[in-house]
Amino acid sequence: METKIMASTELIATYAALILADDGVDITPEKIITIAEAAGAELEPIWATLLSKALEGKNVKDLLSNVGAGGGAPAVGAPAAGGGGGAPAAADAPAEEKKEEEKEESDDDMGFGLFD
Repeated sequence: METKIMASTELIATYAALILADDGVDITPEKIITIAEAAGAELEPIWATLLSKALEGKNVKDLLSNVGAGGGAPAVGAPAAGGGGGAPAAADAPAEEKKEEEKEESDDDMGFGLFD
């Protein structure tokens, strides 16, 4: 039951921050708490403070429009950031894609497919 309470507390604070961002108002703990109270919800000040500090200096609307656009994972065997030698990993990527395409074609050779 503790998890449900925390989840709803986080959602209340998040929705309040989204309302503030949508109105172009600075996101502060006091404003988050005010919106939560206006909605009839109790919100501990710590949650409002944590969220406002996490969003400090960030454009929330940009964050929302870039959801899921955060680049892919590095290729298998690719060195960590700052490690040099990125060319071999880039050369391996097309080869992997070609292997996957060949595998799909081999299914068609069997005479049946997913939508047949």
